[in-house]
Amino acid sequence: MSSSPDLSGILPRVLIVSRRTVRKNKFVDFVGEYHLDLIVGYGAVPVIMPRVAGIHAMLDSFEPIHGVLLCEGEDIDPSIYDANNDDDGLTPEQLEAVRRLHPSDAAVDHEKDSIELLLARRCLERGIPFLGICRGSQVLNVACGGTLYQDVDQELASRASDTAVCHMDYADYDGHRHPVRVLPGTPLHHWFAESLDGDEIMVNSYHHQGVRRLAKRFVPMAFAPDGLVEGFYDPDVYNPGDGKFIMGLQFHPERMRKDGSDEFDYPGCAKAYEEFVRAVVAYQAKLAVVRRFQDVVTRGRSAVTAAVPKLSHDMEKQRKVLVRSFSLAKNMYLGGGDTQKPAAEAERRDLDAGAEFLETAALSSQQEKRLKQMGATVRNASGYLNSTLKVSEDREAAARALMAKMSAAQLSSLAAFYRAMGAICADLLDAKPSC
Repeated sequence: MSSSPDLSGILPRVLIVSRRTVRKNKFVDFVGEYHLDLIVGYGAVPVIMPRVAGIHAMLDSFEPIHGVLLCEGEDIDPSIYDANNDDDGLTPEQLEAVRRLHPSDAAVDHEKDSIELLLARRCLERGIPFLGICRGSQVLNVACGGTLYQDVDQELASRASDTAVCHMDYADYDGHRHPVRVLPGTPLHHWFAESLDGDEIMVNSYHHQGVRRLAKRFVPMAFAPDGLVEGFYDPDVYNPGDGKFIMGLQFHPERMRKDGSDEFDYPGCAKAYEEFVRAVVAYQAKLAVVRRFQDVVTRGRSAVTAAVPKLSHDMEKQRKVLVRSFSLAKNMYLGGGDTQKPAAEAERRDLDAGAEFLETAALSSQQEKRLKQMGATVRNASGYLNSTLKVSEDREAAARALMAKMSAAQLSSLAAFYRAMGAICADLLDAKPSC
């Protein structure tokens, strides 16, 4: 029986961190229903992670996680992205004005920051699909080394007065829209292609902060007229059909609905969720393949262990002597040891044990050839070592040149593949007969 469950019939899980509010003097954690409806509608199960102290220490209990969606919430603590080092940061008076104008957003939630930054970094490290909406896009940018405007009106509007944009309209909260320019060749352009007016669409806006400096790994997908980044993604980690999706959207496509209706402003509004869930499903399938490989390896190891007979005390002692002999010869070989240099008395005795075994053992021609190729003895080792190193250096140089052109994500995937293949090969070789 497999040690891991068969994931093929289990719906993939998308982790969403809740937002906390106060109702009747009690804390209430919630997630907007539009997010949940879209995740379920495209074939995944949303798992709401409560925003409670210490929950980030329990993250491993939520595995396997097949995707993470981060959405609305309070301002990210500016000390995390070192806002005070900006030459044109906000004065204390300006900060106080921001807190009065946006009291619910300006109340920093340190626990939510901690949980969500940890989740974002885990997704980036493990290639787990990630979608950030509004605050979630800001978390993603900060997690990768980017920075934010503490207040767009205070810091950006004053420098772009001719193209100033209202990013928060409390008087027309759900109905407010502003234009964004969508860049060609990006996923966003593809999703909204049939709705673009030139290269623009109208989006909603519920934020007073935004991306100041976009992290280096990301490429912008859309800009507001004032230059604010309204969408970005990592092109090296974007292939939904292969389980790759890392994206941030400053606007809320799930809430871009016509007045008094659940009909979307544009057909492309739901595409971010559709493609995100497609990546989540593909990531789950890849994870299931890895689990099956691990099960095969585990069963193979168990079978080999059960099949190996126990040695008597004397035979075990002789085995250890031979292991020591061949290990010493191998170390001399790999270290390029001078075979003309006299060996110490103890080393000579150990080497003699291996030499006597090779002289008396009934080895097949294939075993003898393998021993010579592997340098089990150090005789004529230096010439063999030099020729081998020359071939290895040439191959290494070619491999380095090829891999230098690969992205960090591609290199990470390549390393993970070869680690898995190496483990499997080693176990299967151990299980095969020696001749």
